[in-house]
Amino acid sequence: MWTRWGFFRQFKLNIIRLARLRTEPDAIARGMALGLFIGFSPTFGVQMLLALFFAFLFRQNKIAAFVGVWVTNPITAPVIYGLEYQVGRLLLGLPPLEIEHFSCELIWSLGSKVGVPLLVGSLALGIPVAIIGYSITVRMVPSLQQWKIPRWPRRIIGRKK
Repeated sequence: MWTRWGFFRQFKLNIIRLARLRTEPDAIARGMALGLFIGFSPTFGVQMLLALFFAFLFRQNKIAAFVGVWVTNPITAPVIYGLEYQVGRLLLGLPPLEIEHFSCELIWSLGSKVGVPLLVGSLALGIPVAIIGYSITVRMVPSLQQWKIPRWPRRIIGRKK
């Protein structure tokens, strides 16, 4: 059943890759913190590329950064970005947006009215989440590396029993 759901399968494969890493827990946790921070940035769609770029640039664990970026996915992104916008709006003291009609001018004006609070909120939430993610990961990795994770059951196609 799980193999039919690509999102859950990919998530499990990333956890398995993370569990099979044979590096120091601190190195894995730093990569995870980087991935979580990038995952909380308002860069949906290019987060994997940014995680890879910054993991290479800062010489962090790439697999852990990939796993951390998965914090924002199509299911959680609306909640995270909405929360980031509200936090940024409150920190900047801005009133809520009121949209009367949709036009091209509205799109350009919304860029700054939404983008700036979203960026401030992503920093305000991304930094604590990265720190918390680092501390949880550095403690979780030694026990995760002890697990014996079984392979996915393979279906044999074309063979009848």
